[in-house]
Order: sequence, then structure tokens, then C-alpha cells
Amino acid sequence: EKIALDMDDSPGSNQRIPLPNKEIFAAVAPGSVLLLDDGRLRLRVEAATAGRIDARIETGGILTGQKGVTLPGARLPVPALTEKDRADLACALELGVDWVALSFVQAPEDVAAARQLIDGRAALMAKIERPSALDCLGEILQQADGLMVARGDLGVELPVQRIPGLQKRITRMARRAGKPVVVATQMLESMISAPVPTRAEVSDVAIAVFEGADAVMLSAETAAGNYPLQSVAMMDKVAAQVEGEATYPGIIHAQRAEPEATEPDAIAAAARSVAGTLAAAAIICYTTSGSTGLRVARERPQMPILAFTPRLATARRLALVWGVRCLLTRDARSFDDLAQRACRLALETGCVKEGERVVITAGVPFGTPGATNLLWVTRA
Repeated sequence: EKIALDMDDSPGSNQRIPLPNKEIFAAVAPGSVLLLDDGRLRLRVEAATAGRIDARIETGGILTGQKGVTLPGARLPVPALTEKDRADLACALELGVDWVALSFVQAPEDVAAARQLIDGRAALMAKIERPSALDCLGEILQQADGLMVARGDLGVELPVQRIPGLQKRITRMARRAGKPVVVATQMLESMISAPVPTRAEVSDVAIAVFEGADAVMLSAETAAGNYPLQSVAMMDKVAAQVEGEATYPGIIHAQRAEPEATEPDAIAAAARSVAGTLAAAAIICYTTSGSTGLRVARERPQMPILAFTPRLATARRLALVWGVRCLLTRDARSFDDLAQRACRLALETGCVKEGERVVITAGVPFGTPGATNLLWVTRA
């Protein structure tokens, strides 16, 4: 059957669909493919003008409101930040959000523009969901504070069989850079309408955890699904099970990046090595900006990482990072204060028992961001 797409905002029907994005009308031509709702519906363009597209339905189905439209292989003449995005971003920053995720990144300039607007008030995550972003992934990673493998649109833009390999590539690149990476979309998709996932979905979540992703993310399962609590509980169970597997430490450490030739990186690598040799109960890192917490997390130690920081914003942002538990506390005033307070707070978390060893990293002079140069072993 045939269908028309136009800019009339009246309710759609089985003969026409309202499409408010004028940029799409300018980007299509006869023969172009339009994918709707994460590729569930497929249209082939037969004719296009500035305000109307006539298409033939190649794969039909039910279409509801607020669904995405994708043009595989096309680079739309739109910035990653629209005027509405800029207004929404300003509102979010006023509300004190911790992370901002930028959708449809096509080039590092998109991330740089968002970073300029954010001006240090939040951390910035680049969502990788366009093929053009893969061509400059390293440059995007330099500009961003973290990456998201946004598999929904990425799997529509590219053949789905490429997604697992790209997920590993993106995850490992972010890990080498010591920046958080999130794997997202369709992880437990069947739990939108079922109380239990498929075995394949469980394996999908497990693979992301085995790869060392900092976080795995649910989308429709919790936003619109019938079993949101069960979905979160199931994802938690799978992650905990994987981290308890005997093969997990070996797989994680096989992908560990060599530390850079800086004092903070050397201290972080040494902290992991010393803590492992001594079977320490935890690694405690004093961090103001959060960079020390990120460096220690990049090492993927087998014990908990306790990040002590005087900045609430740092604590909240680090909550996303692999293995890190954040505690808000003032900067150390002396060496004795550093060790005593570290041990007391570690005992209060329950991660450490009295008499167990802990490894502490900090910077001298105390309270200086980015000055990690101290490694201390003591008993709680």
C-alpha cells in the first residue's frame, strides 16, 4: 500500500502520517528508505517535495505517536543541538543534573558545542548511534566524558550483525581512555510485556558486564513496560551473577590498558597491584575532580573502590563509574587525619571489617585537584 507523510499536525491515519521534521523532506529522494519505530516499519520513497513524501509500505505494522524516523546512510543537515535542545539543556542544568547525554552525535564538533554550553556544570556523554560517529570515534571520545552504545538507532542505521563487534570496539576504546561506557537499548526487550526475559537477552546483558561496561541501561522496559521493577531486578541479578563467576576477573584484566606515564596513572596502577597482592578489602581514593576515581576504576580492581570527595557534584557523577562507591567528606588536613578518617568511613560502609587492610591514594598538598602522588597501606 501507499502512504503519505506531510507536515500537517492533524492526527494521522492509514493514508497519511504527520511528520514535523522539515529536514527529512529535504534529505530524501525517490528510492530512499525511511525506517520508523526502530526499523519495525519500512517505507520506500517514490516522490518527495518540500512538504510531502509519497512512499510505498515495504514492511507494515501499527505506528503510534512519538516514534523515531531514520534515514539509513543519510547525514541530515541538522546540528546535534536544536533550539529546543538548547532550551531543554538550560533547564536541565538549572535543575542540577549530573550527566547530559547528547543524541545523534555525528562529529566531535557536536560534542564540543554541547560542552561549551554545559560549561562544567554537568558531565557529558556522547551517544554513539550514527555511522558517521564511528569514523571519528577517537576524536569524539576526547571531547566527551563518556560514551553510550545506543544500539537502537545504531542497529537501524547499520546491519544488525555489525552491532556486537561495534559494541566491543566502543566499550574497549572507552575503557582504555578511562571514561565510563554505557550499553543501552533492547537489553531485556521482551520484559516490556513479559515478567521474565529470554535466555538470549540474559546473555546479552551478561556479555556487556563481561566486557567491563560501567553501566547497562534499560529503556522501554522501564519507561513504558508492564514489568519495570522486575526488569531492574533481573538486570541486577544478571550483573551480580557475572561478577561472581570464576572467569570474570581474567576476562576483565585481559582488556586492561597500560597506565599512562603520569604520577596519578602510576599510583592508580600500583594501588590495584598492591591491593591484589595484599588481598586488601578496598581501595580508598581521595578525589576532588573525580579523575583519581576514574583512573582507579580503569584498573578494574577486584575489591570495592571507595571514592572520598568534598564535592557533591563529583560524588554524583562518579556514581555511574564501574566499581565506585562515593562518600562525601571534607579534604584531609594531615596524614593522620587522612588515614583515620579513611578507615572510619570505610568501616561505616560495611565494605571493610576491622583489622582488614585498605590501600589509600591521595594527593599532597591535600585538596589539590589532579595531584595524586601518594599510596598508603594501613589496617582499618
